Amino acid sequence: MRITRPYVLGALVAVAPLALLALLLASPEADDAWENHPAHFWLVLSTAGVCVGLGAAVGAAARRRRDSRTVLVALACITAAGFLGLHALATPGVLLGPNAGFELATPVGLAAAGLIAALSTLELQPAAAARVISHAPHMLASLLGAMGMWALISLTELPPLDKPVGPDQLDGWQISLAVAGTAGYLAAAGGYAALYRRRRAGFLVAIALAFALLAEAMAVITVARNWRLSWWEWHVLMLLAFALVAIAARREWHEERFSALYLEDTAAGSREISVLFGDLAGFTAYSERLLPGAVAAMLNAYFGHLIPVVQASGGQVDKLIGDALMVVYNLHGDQPDHAARAARTALALQSAAAALLAENPDWPRLRVGVNTGDAYAGLLGADTGHRTHGVVGDAVNLASRLEAQAAPGEVVIGAETARRLPATSVVIPLPALVVKGKAAEVEAYRLVDLQP
Repeated sequence: MRITRPYVLGALVAVAPLALLALLLASPEADDAWENHPAHFWLVLSTAGVCVGLGAAVGAAARRRRDSRTVLVALACITAAGFLGLHALATPGVLLGPNAGFELATPVGLAAAGLIAALSTLELQPAAAARVISHAPHMLASLLGAMGMWALISLTELPPLDKPVGPDQLDGWQISLAVAGTAGYLAAAGGYAALYRRRRAGFLVAIALAFALLAEAMAVITVARNWRLSWWEWHVLMLLAFALVAIAARREWHEERFSALYLEDTAAGSREISVLFGDLAGFTAYSERLLPGAVAAMLNAYFGHLIPVVQASGGQVDKLIGDALMVVYNLHGDQPDHAARAARTALALQSAAAALLAENPDWPRLRVGVNTGDAYAGLLGADTGHRTHGVVGDAVNLASRLEAQAAPGEVVIGAETARRLPATSVVIPLPALVVKGKAAEVEAYRLVDLQP
């Protein structure tokens, strides 16, 4: 069996830190003391800073893709960051000085983060994943509240953090928390290693190795002696772990850089969606007459009015291409009325465009097409490194073709979209359409009105 690079890296991560620890413990004279308070402060604070950056970046991806796994990874990073920051404040002689709560902050934060990291490896079913997404703001608020309460109790020296923690007590707390944290990080490392075997994404190697390093850091806490090299080792392991993930993320393609973490349902799946396409009829001729700056100003004015309408309706802007706009509804399976939403938005876009045209009668006019059907929603281009998350399929193609059939100022919808609309809708059947790429004629309608 050929030994591949990820397994070599895994072996080194598993062996090297523990071998160094064993050497230091076996040779006490080698485990030199180095009590440098500023170095400790900046080392821990830097680690917290890396965690904050990771948490913010992963959290942004979680909100954009509504993916529960990245929500949990972001929460793990933020948990570690907050408690590491509190621990840095306990560095003697730097800011606040020794404090029972702040001294315990690192093992508490890392243990909690380890348990959250372990939970993130679960392949949640859609219903459970949706619950995580819906409760994500409350979980973040609770987490920040817990960190704030810990800081308040520590600073005011309220029970149970009202007395200095003795060496025996500190050891007891650290051992208990280290056991929980080590178990959590080992489970997380194993989970992401298994995910790597399925997906072969290099970023997952970094994640698995980082959690393995954190597991070793938690193990080292239990035996290291304060201000000795063995004690500094677990601090360095923490920084290396989070820096490894940050560097690996930085090397990923900037679009969907955390896509390797996505749940299977987020990364690739079939969805019933409604797609809205809009573009400006006569845009090419208009652009020919004006300077590029004037054309860009016109487009910015249009999109500045149209995109807020889309966002207010719950639609997701998939892409802007020149003068064209593509919007997707029900991308996350949470909009059962997606056809009506898309149709209603199409009419609202025409109203917004008409208001602009009243002030700028020489501008090109908007035309819109809407179609409903099944499509693939997931990662595209993963093998090339240029990743994006998009929707493709016949339903998407037909929406584009219907938009091209619409007259300026009109909305043309597909048959399935029309069937999903309320009975009070006003639609006018169009003659059977012959559109590019479709062997059979297409049934379509002009949408005139849609009452709530």
